[in-house]
Amino acid sequence: MSGRLTSRDIRSESRLVVVRSLLAAGESTRGELAEATGLSLGTVSTIVQDLLKHGIVAETGLLSTGIGRPTTGLRLNADRGRVVGVYVEDRYLEATVFDAALGELATVEATSDESVAEADEVIDWIVRTLDTVLERAQAKREDVFGIGILLPGGMQRPVKAATTPDAIWLHLDRLRDTLGLPVVVDNPLKAIATAELWLGAGRRVANVVAVSLGFGVGAGIIQNGAVVRGATNAAGEWGHSLLVFDGRRCQCERKGCVEAYVGIPGIRRTLAEIAPGHPLAEGVDLVAAPAEGPEGFDLVAALADAAKDGDRAAVATIERSAHYLGAALADIVAILNPEVIALKGWAGWPVWRERVAPIVRRRVLDDSPGDAAADLAIELSPTCGMEGIAAIALERFMRDLGLVTTRVIPAL
Repeated sequence: MSGRLTSRDIRSESRLVVVRSLLAAGESTRGELAEATGLSLGTVSTIVQDLLKHGIVAETGLLSTGIGRPTTGLRLNADRGRVVGVYVEDRYLEATVFDAALGELATVEATSDESVAEADEVIDWIVRTLDTVLERAQAKREDVFGIGILLPGGMQRPVKAATTPDAIWLHLDRLRDTLGLPVVVDNPLKAIATAELWLGAGRRVANVVAVSLGFGVGAGIIQNGAVVRGATNAAGEWGHSLLVFDGRRCQCERKGCVEAYVGIPGIRRTLAEIAPGHPLAEGVDLVAAPAEGPEGFDLVAALADAAKDGDRAAVATIERSAHYLGAALADIVAILNPEVIALKGWAGWPVWRERVAPIVRRRVLDDSPGDAAADLAIELSPTCGMEGIAAIALERFMRDLGLVTTRVIPAL
């Protein structure tokens, strides 16, 4: 969206503000929503009427505020329908059903011993898992007003992510037609940013970076209360920014990327550098791509157990990884100057949290320019990408109803 906001645009944005405020409150009144959002009572009342008309909001009865006459309570109408989030990798698929107030109802995880790469196979896998999770949630397809699908990689231009089945990018229209339901497809980084905006730190501050730390790493960016997408929806690929010149080879084939140091395979490489003969580092080639061995959060758990048992190499690996992370986060601070950095993934594990957090905070303070990090909060995020893609699908549903007109939503 560019240019000046029209009155229609302002109403659209205000509707989303009210919906997010009501989601945060659980139950509220028109007066409380006006106070929480800064909108006038008249504006809130008009917006509430729109939302009631379309069943997005429901009245809960009279509430006593202790002052004056009782007033009518409001909540998001959880029974308006169901929304499904789906996360797709080549060997792993997860589907979660939410109600219309983003309450989780059921989750199904599916794994495959072999890579599921062909478009028809991926579509069939999604359809079968969708049917299973809907049955578990005691819901029917006709109850579903939107499906949000998370695919690592690019959007307008398919970009290879290590675990994403390539072919599905070229056949998203077939996926939509097969499902027969409204579909949004988005990058997980935009989903974690949306989750933070709707359910996390974005409720209290306007500038947040949600950092995902797993097999790969990336950042979901919120600036001035809006998710940053970039020209081709590629904003947030922080994991492929440079941390070490001519450093380790990353899975993207470049050298020195942040991901090669703070992604889980990169952490295993750090262990191999510190203690080449360590059992958890066996087979690691310090030049080539990561070798077979403990992967994902199995490695995180194994290193945590080793550190608790006094394994010096494990402790040194965790602490060096914290220095790498702090240095990389300082670059985010220098460029984006957020109020909050919300961490997701391996940094949240207890042993890691205890050892990583102090080092990261000190490194960010020392390496950030001027006083950019003086008031910065670095915290663990309680949200997840699946909640974010469900919120994006809810936004798309509101757009289809004519309630949202200002958002560019990656709908099919």
